[in-house]
Amino acid sequence: MALRVLVVDDSSVMRSIIVKSLRLSGIELESVREAKNGQEGLDAIGSGPVDLALVDINMPVMTGDEMIRRLKEGPHAATVKVIVVSSDHTEARLEQLRAAGVPIIHKPFNPNQLRELIIELTGATYVDNAHEQSF
Repeated sequence: MALRVLVVDDSSVMRSIIVKSLRLSGIELESVREAKNGQEGLDAIGSGPVDLALVDINMPVMTGDEMIRRLKEGPHAATVKVIVVSSDHTEARLEQLRAAGVPIIHKPFNPNQLRELIIELTGATYVDNAHEQSF
């Protein structure tokens, strides 16, 4: 199953790092799209299918927390898996996300850990290339 992924982060540098990690991960990808805040993320999900959203929580316009809350209340709740990728360590905030069933990866993240969580959460296909590039 090739994944359709959405990366939502207000930092273009962090989006680039996440996208590069995804492309080097060996996970079969159909598409990778980007959004710079929660509102753009919701708009992207509404405009085309997404299997997985990798979402920062500290963003302008609409935070990742709010985006995830609206996503879980909307028509795509059953089809879009979410992983938070954030540098926030506010325990109360993170506990609310965990209670909602959202796994969290802290920045800076280990690309292999991200890959394993994506596979576990989505059942994604992993292509083990003999000449696979190391992270």
